[in-house]
Amino acid sequence: MSSETTRLQMALLAPAQAQKHVTVNEALMRLDGMVNLVLQSVSTAVPPGAVLDGQCWGLPASSEGAWAGQGGRIAVGANGGWIFLPPAPGMRAFVADRGQQAIHDGTDWAVGALSLGQGGSGLMTGLAEGEVTLGTGSSAVTDVLIPAGAMVIGATARVAAALTGPLTGWRLGTTGATNRFGQGLGKPEGSWARGLLGSPMAYYQPAPLIVTSEGGNFTGGRIRLAVHWLEMRLPL
Repeated sequence: MSSETTRLQMALLAPAQAQKHVTVNEALMRLDGMVNLVLQSVSTAVPPGAVLDGQCWGLPASSEGAWAGQGGRIAVGANGGWIFLPPAPGMRAFVADRGQQAIHDGTDWAVGALSLGQGGSGLMTGLAEGEVTLGTGSSAVTDVLIPAGAMVIGATARVAAALTGPLTGWRLGTTGATNRFGQGLGKPEGSWARGLLGSPMAYYQPAPLIVTSEGGNFTGGRIRLAVHWLEMRLPL
């Protein structure tokens, strides 16, 4: 009989074992981290300065320091140190720094996967978000980027600091369609846009979101932006 469980490698109690609480407590620490799994990141290679019990990280191959040599495994914070566990194909997690669900394909985490075939193909969700601080001008090309090969569902925005200048409103879109996700949008703080497309739009080249003024130039303000899409994952 094996001395540990298959999936989470939790040590099993032995007959007449001394200090059974040590074995049980470590098993509980592993379960606390791995049940309803939340990964802080799957791309961070350097361990955090403070180890929080139960906090989990998906380790890239380039991991350093206390994570060196553990690439591909899950690091679970436990008693000021780390327990390293192997992910299993089909395991699901929420990746906190990406704001998306992920499925493990047996080699890596497929972030955004809705489905994942045995050959690695899948239907993926995508999300990019950011904030633009406006200066003087009629438009701003933002860092919020739609990738090539994306089927865009829509984009959303909220004014984080009131827009200033002689403008009457603003619009949100991309090159060639500056109002694709909304026009005549409000200037006061808290104004918002929910640009849901009637038909999803395929983008075959990368495209940044563009904010454009109406009726006059911007002189200041901040807008938070997000864009949402679907894409198809190629077989491995």
